[in-house]
Amino acid sequence: MPDKALEVLGICGSLRKASYNMAALRACTELLPPGMSLRIASIADLPMINQDVLDAGMPAPVKRLRDEIAAADGVLIASPEYNFSVPAPLKNAIDWASRPPNQAFQDKPVAIFSAANGPLGGARVQYDLRKILVQLWAHLLPRPEVFIGMVSTKIDTQGRLTDETTRKFLTDLLAGFKDWILRVQRGKP
Repeated sequence: MPDKALEVLGICGSLRKASYNMAALRACTELLPPGMSLRIASIADLPMINQDVLDAGMPAPVKRLRDEIAAADGVLIASPEYNFSVPAPLKNAIDWASRPPNQAFQDKPVAIFSAANGPLGGARVQYDLRKILVQLWAHLLPRPEVFIGMVSTKIDTQGRLTDETTRKFLTDLLAGFKDWILRVQRGKP
């Protein structure tokens, strides 16, 4: 009997309808190694984090996201870079997911990639995400790092990732992430 597929939750840091990062994240569903599945969560309906809101009770969209993260074997984050750092919607989602009790990123394998129109491909957002997530005791995949620069030349008008080199980079990231998840589950990151 084959083992259960590793379930990965995808989170996109952009809310834009034609987001390049969402297009690349959707492409990952086609590039997964055998034994992995990817489901993409929405963060669009999360309220801005506010202790008064939390004191009134965990909002349903926040509870849903926290439950999705907790249930996943790993989390794959795709994010643009806004003003040299993390976009507000993604930071908001991370902040909600990290509220006690049972913050959702504790011991969770996480992989990240970024896409941007500049030549650096959103490199700075990744470094800030790593700094944030490591403090939440997430287990971040150290490599490969994937920075998709000049992304508008790699996504067609239907939102499909067409650049074969980028598809290969993402394929390698996903293969590495599968191994990383299994290492973390065995207690040997």
